[in-house]
Amino acid sequence: MNTAAANDTRPMIGRGFRLQWEAAQDCHVLLYPEGMVRLNQSAGEILKRCDGERDVAAIVADLEASFGASGLEKDVLAFLDMAHQQKWVQW
Repeated sequence: MNTAAANDTRPMIGRGFRLQWEAAQDCHVLLYPEGMVRLNQSAGEILKRCDGERDVAAIVADLEASFGASGLEKDVLAFLDMAHQQKWVQW
């Protein structure tokens, strides 16, 4: 199995993790049996689009449209590679 994300990779939240908005923390968090990961805004925005249906290219296009930005592909791929190593996402 490929360990690096590519434009056609379809990431989804990893088994055993649950992404949710935590109002008390004012951020998205990843919950898992041993605890919680508090996410910054960028990580939350990327992960909430990781539904196993959209590929990375679609996630990047959606982020760029939503935030009026361009050139996000490299950063999104780098984050997804790190998140995959942490088992936050799978593909």
